[in-house]
Amino acid sequence: MSARPLIGLTTSQPSEDSGLGRLFNGTSRRYMEGLEAVETLPVLLPNLPELAESYARQLDAVLFTGGVDVHPRHFGQHPRRGLGTVDEGRDAFEIALYRAARQLGKPTFGICRGVQLLNVLEGGTLHQHLPDVPEAWVDHAQQASPPAVGHEVQFTPGSLLAECHGAQKVFVNSYHHQALDRLAPTLRCAAVAPDGIVEALEGEGLIAVQWHPELTFAAHPDTQGTFRAFRRLL
Repeated sequence: MSARPLIGLTTSQPSEDSGLGRLFNGTSRRYMEGLEAVETLPVLLPNLPELAESYARQLDAVLFTGGVDVHPRHFGQHPRRGLGTVDEGRDAFEIALYRAARQLGKPTFGICRGVQLLNVLEGGTLHQHLPDVPEAWVDHAQQASPPAVGHEVQFTPGSLLAECHGAQKVFVNSYHHQALDRLAPTLRCAAVAPDGIVEALEGEGLIAVQWHPELTFAAHPDTQGTFRAFRRLL
């Protein structure tokens, strides 16, 4: 039996300090459960930029998880009213990790913040605060708790996500106030919300989604197609 692919997950870091140094990095176990369900081996990565290249060499792929906002300076903008919390330490680590992973040809998977970061690092931009975008009329920040789903997305015909979900449309959850604006030239739209906001991207060795499939795949098996699509990259 072959070994399961080793998947590194990026992590959040708390803003408070215990007096003994910064507290441990971490993230929801739901990500690990989603990855385990498609027979991979997940490991958590602390935000240490100096080790990013070493991590990338050891891993088979990287999952860029959800979290705080990407700092607008990374896509050539000044912070605007409505921008949420940013973490420049996490930005620095994930930028270094992404560049190392891509240079080594390692597949990458983005969820929520992850799809936004990957679009930025490939040359795209973000809407900093969706309530300020007139055409964004869908509820992208649902109040219903997991595993509830919110709005529908429509997949791009021929996309890997469409193939792995086995449908052209699926209901997903939605917990974000930022979103993709100008798409990076190296990436292509793989799904849109009913208001036209881009909800997923695909590229060479890359898949990224705005929704959180780790919170729904157990209760809504059709949403496991997102993890299956990532598994196909390995």
